[in-house]
Amino acid sequence: MLELGFFIVATAVLAYISRASLRVPESHGFYRFLAWELMLVMVVMNLDGWYDAPPSTTQTICGILMGASLLLAITSYLALHLFGEQDDGRDDVPLLKFEKTTVLVNQGIYRYIRHPMYSSLILLDWGLFFKQPTWWSGGIATVACILMVIAALAEEKENIRYFGAQYRDYMGSTLRFFPFLI
Repeated sequence: MLELGFFIVATAVLAYISRASLRVPESHGFYRFLAWELMLVMVVMNLDGWYDAPPSTTQTICGILMGASLLLAITSYLALHLFGEQDDGRDDVPLLKFEKTTVLVNQGIYRYIRHPMYSSLILLDWGLFFKQPTWWSGGIATVACILMVIAALAEEKENIRYFGAQYRDYMGSTLRFFPFLI
């Protein structure tokens, strides 16, 4: 019962954060919300034994993925904050406050990858899977990962509309998610 309550409260928080995106199903935030919800399902599935799992290879992988996820989230947020010149007046698509940049950020982690925040979420997603790997959580993690790829593709379309040729050039010089991989 505690898990259900946690899920409902966390969903309400995520829905509030995503409220503008949920009104625009083709926006990147709409797909991101769906991925967040699936990752929340995995968190709830693991709540019972979150700290009870014995040290193992899967727990080590989980920790590494979650640590890398946190590092990517922090470095990408800082790069957006430092170099993005946020403008609350930007309303071309439903954006979270930190996403409302008026300058294309191609410094810091963005020099190497276009979507470090989605990369962070992908690492978190698979970290949650490795917390207690099952076929069920593997399916959930896969669908969440696919939704994040769709969100990134939608965001690229939005960025092309806003930044134009500058973003197309940037796409040609960076990989989408992980340096030297994809």
